[in-house]
Amino acid sequence: MENTVNLENKVVLVTGGASGIGAAITRRFASAGAKVALTYNSSEAEAEALRDEIASSGGSIHPMQADLSDPQVVADTVAEVDGRFGSLDILVTNAGGLLQRSRVVDTPLSLWEKALALNLTSTHLCCQAALKVMEKNRSGAIVTVASQAAFDGGGHGAAHYAASKGAIVTYTRALAKDVGQLGIRVNGVAPGLIATRFHDVFSTSQGRQATVEKTPLGREGQPDDVAEVVVFLSSDAARFVTGETIHVNGGAGLY
Repeated sequence: MENTVNLENKVVLVTGGASGIGAAITRRFASAGAKVALTYNSSEAEAEALRDEIASSGGSIHPMQADLSDPQVVADTVAEVDGRFGSLDILVTNAGGLLQRSRVVDTPLSLWEKALALNLTSTHLCCQAALKVMEKNRSGAIVTVASQAAFDGGGHGAAHYAASKGAIVTYTRALAKDVGQLGIRVNGVAPGLIATRFHDVFSTSQGRQATVEKTPLGREGQPDDVAEVVVFLSSDAARFVTGETIHVNGGAGLY
C-alpha cells in the first residue's frame, strides 16, 4: 500500500508494540517515517524480530521491556524515549489483555484488579508520563486502545475486561478535555474481532464464524485495519478530532 501519511521525525511510543495489533501499529508508523519506540512484557523474541525487520528497511525502532503497571518503570520508559530521541510526539497505549475468561460470580478480586492494572492503570500511567513531555512542547497526540467489549459487554466471562476497556473510553474523553487547550489531542480505537493471537486463545472458531456472519463487511478484521486508523488519528489529517473513540469492527456493532 502506498504510504500517504508522512510522520518523518515524529517520535512515537507504542505500548505492547511487539505482536498482534501492536506490531501492525509499529510497522505502520515506521513506514510513515516515524522514530518508533515500543514496549513489550514477555514477547522478547517477537520484539527482536520486529526490530530487525524494521531496521533492515531503514526504519528507526527501539524495543524496551517494561511492566507498565509500575509507575516508576513507566516514568523511566518515557524518560528513555525522550532522552534517546529528544521528544515524544505520539503515544499509543495498546498494551492490555483479557487474562482469562471468568463468570462474574466466580471472578476473584485478584483477577479483577489484574485486569484493571493491565488495561486501565497502565493506560493512565503512560498518558500521565507522556504528558509531562508533551505539555512542555504544547503539542502531541495520544491514541488509546479500547475494545468493542467496552460497548457491548464482550463475550462470556469477560466482564472484568469489558469494564476496564469501557473505562478507557471514558478516560479518553476526559483526558481530551483536560489537555486540549495545550494543543494535545486524545482519541481512541475500539477494535472488534481482529485476527490475532488474542482470539486464537480466547475465542472459539464457531464463535468467530458467528461474528463474521453478522458483520456487514463479512470478514474478520486484520491488524493493519486498526493500525491505519491509529496512524490517521495521530496525524495532522485528524488535527480537529479529539475525544473520539473510533469503532474498527466492520460494522459488527450495528446489531
